[in-house]
Amino acid sequence: MIEIGVIGLSEHSASFSKIINQDLVGSMAGRCKVTYYYHPPGNPDVEFSVERLTAYQTTMESVGVKKGRSIKYVVRRVDAVMLLTNDGRPHLEEIRPVLKAGLPVYVDKPVAENLEKVKTIFSMAKEYNCPIFSSSALRYGDQLTELLKDPRIGKVNGAETYGPAPIQPSHIDLFWDGIHGIEWLYAILGSGCKSVSRAYTEDVDVVTGIWNDGRIGVFRGIRLGKIRFGGRIYGQNSIQSIPPFEDYTPLVKEIVGFFERGSSPVEDRETIEIYAFMQAAEESKQRGGQPILLSKYIDT
Repeated sequence: MIEIGVIGLSEHSASFSKIINQDLVGSMAGRCKVTYYYHPPGNPDVEFSVERLTAYQTTMESVGVKKGRSIKYVVRRVDAVMLLTNDGRPHLEEIRPVLKAGLPVYVDKPVAENLEKVKTIFSMAKEYNCPIFSSSALRYGDQLTELLKDPRIGKVNGAETYGPAPIQPSHIDLFWDGIHGIEWLYAILGSGCKSVSRAYTEDVDVVTGIWNDGRIGVFRGIRLGKIRFGGRIYGQNSIQSIPPFEDYTPLVKEIVGFFERGSSPVEDRETIEIYAFMQAAEESKQRGGQPILLSKYIDT
C-alpha cells in the first residue's frame, strides 16, 4: 500500500483524493491511499475563497484524508506526494522537503511561474534522485489515446488545438491555463519543436510551433466569447477532431502507476520543452511575433 500525501487545497486535491480513496475506477483498492494533506498559506491574487477551500477540505476529510501540521509533517508519514498548490510560485520551496526525503512527486500545473524555476525544480529532483512527473489531464484522455492508434489517421502530419488562456500577471502568460492546449500538441506531435511564434491581442493568442521534421502545431488561446477545449489532428489518411476532455480518472491512473514504478510516463526533457515552448512564445509576443528558437532556452 502506497500512502500518498497532498500539498495544497484545490479542485484537483479534492477530486484526485476522492478517485483514489473511493476507488472510483475499481482498480486502486489495496494499491494506494491518500492519507494526509497540508494547505500552505496561498497568495491572495490566486487563492481560492474561504468557501471553496472549506468545500475542498470537507471532501478530502470525508474520504479519510487527515490534515497535517506542515509539509514536513506530511512528508514524514507518506511514501509519495502530490503537490497540488494552485500556484506555480511557491512550488520550488514546497517541493524541497519532498525531494530531500527522497519521495516521488507529482507536480500540478504550472510547475513554476517561469522556465528558470521549472528547470531548477527538475534539476533538484535529479540531484536527489527523485522521480518527478507533471502533466495536464488532457494528455491522458482515453479517447485521445485510442484515436492516436487509429489507422484511419495514419502518420500524424500536424495538429491544432484551442482552449482557455487567461492571463495571470505573476506567471508567464501561457503557463496558467494555456499549458493544457499546448500539452495536447505535445501528446499528439511529441517533442522536437524547433521554433515558436505568437500572434497576440487582448482577446486571443495564436501560437505556432515548427517541429524539427517540418510538422506544424498551432494553439489558439481564447479569452473572449465561447471558451472550451478542442482541436484537430491532421493525418496522412484523414483529419480527425480531438475528442472532448473526459475527466481526471485517466491522469490519476497515470499518477498511481508513476508512484508504483518510480518513473515518469513523460520524459523530463519533454516536460521542460513544453515550458520552453511557452517561454519562447512569451518572447515572441514581446518581439511582435518574431519566431524564437527553442535552442535559446534548452538544448533541443
